[in-house]
Amino acid sequence: MEFELIAHLAAYPDRIHTRRRLMELVWQQAPMGDLRTVDVHIARLRRKLGPDHRALIRTVHRIGYALDPQQLPGSRSGNTA
Repeated sequence: MEFELIAHLAAYPDRIHTRRRLMELVWQQAPMGDLRTVDVHIARLRRKLGPDHRALIRTVHRIGYALDPQQLPGSRSGNTA
């Protein structure tokens, strides 16, 4: 699920994705209750990305998540270290 999640975020950078919509698209099911499943998978992705790239996935408070292309390695304002 993590690959599908980051692939979807990367396909639409800078777009805010609600937890509900991510559940529908990535898990291919209508959310029936706890949307925190998305939060757990985002946390796992951030751990795997490591400390230098955790900011790549931006939290939009009370809404969902967005991929921040400015944080990609090699971007103008991204971390190039």
